[in-house]
Amino acid sequence: MHTLLEEMNGANGLVDPFNTLFPFGRFQRLHVARFLILPEAQAGADPTRLPAAPPRLVFLGDCDGPSDRFIAEMAVLAGPELRYIFSHCTPFIGTGDSLVNWMQAHQVEPAANYINWRGRTVLQIRQEAALHQALSGQLRQLVQEIGRDDPRALRQRLLSFVERERDAGRLHLTPPAPTPVGWWFRNLIHKLGVPLLLLALSPLFLLLSPYLVLRLRYLERHDPEQVERPPRSHLQQLAAREDYDVTNPFSAFGEVKPQPFRRCAVRFFLWLLDYAARHVYNRGYLTRVQTIHFARWVMLDNNRRLLFASNYDGSLESYMDDFINKVAWGLNLVFSNGTGYPATRWLIKDGAEQEQKFKFYLKRRALPTQVWYKAYPGYTAFDLARNSRIREGVEVRPDNDAEIRQWLAQIQL
Repeated sequence: MHTLLEEMNGANGLVDPFNTLFPFGRFQRLHVARFLILPEAQAGADPTRLPAAPPRLVFLGDCDGPSDRFIAEMAVLAGPELRYIFSHCTPFIGTGDSLVNWMQAHQVEPAANYINWRGRTVLQIRQEAALHQALSGQLRQLVQEIGRDDPRALRQRLLSFVERERDAGRLHLTPPAPTPVGWWFRNLIHKLGVPLLLLALSPLFLLLSPYLVLRLRYLERHDPEQVERPPRSHLQQLAAREDYDVTNPFSAFGEVKPQPFRRCAVRFFLWLLDYAARHVYNRGYLTRVQTIHFARWVMLDNNRRLLFASNYDGSLESYMDDFINKVAWGLNLVFSNGTGYPATRWLIKDGAEQEQKFKFYLKRRALPTQVWYKAYPGYTAFDLARNSRIREGVEVRPDNDAEIRQWLAQIQL
């Protein structure tokens, strides 16, 4: 299977968007996607609690719109290719079976899902990138012609240029699709319902708090750490798949600690994380981290194992440093429930704050991502936000010279 997946990649280490095995480039609503193989998982000390699991093929895709619609689109645009890939899996997908039904039956909903900027589509990203490129070239030409002293004149010339390019069909700024009323209503119910539910349960949490605190401290003192340096061969394997683009994929797979307290804790904190990512951190930030495009946490094997996958700008070292320095407490809330995690204190202290231990722990569980696709290579999360601000300056025009200069400065970046 490894050899089969490698055939999707080009000589430069990046996936060929129109490879014959899975043509990612056909899907106009697909932001990022990956194929990876989860290694065989050994049974725990008690196989009834943590059974063994064979190697598994995973496909992850972040797309615009509902997942069911994307699955149907995959079957239409790449049905034969997917049948061939999934024919290597057990249970085998037969020629007479419905590909859509088979994929839906094997789909696992994430326990938590983070999107850098909810509502920003692939089409919008590409159109705004083209707008920035066109304006950047035009601005350099205008500065040579009329100088920098009159920002209003520069802006007016640029806006006139945009109108001409749009009339000629060389630039497109498609208005965003209206939010479906049903989705908006469900989202509002979720936004209000979760805090109300937590408020209703607060007396129960208060009643149980002595037990929860004592149990937590006992486990924190007795859970073993597994923070030895990863083998050099493993680190080299990870490094060999890094930095082909300004954005990198990260995949990690590990076991949840066996105690019921830990399994309940990880589900609870992932539930809160999913809520925060949906309603609070949905405009370019995950707490103070701005370099992540998409991330998801997927519980497997009856909540006994966790797959984490993200797409981030920069190197793995800078990615880990970003989290350690800015949101170590958040890492502890979720990942301290994984076996071998550096010991925490009162759940949010220590843990990831022990930098070297945390990095060894994470790298030991990191997996090479065999195939990774990004619809807009070369663009960071910062680039996407800048391009959106440039478009906003075209459609909602600034009034004073300071705002105009700031808009022009964005174009020059």
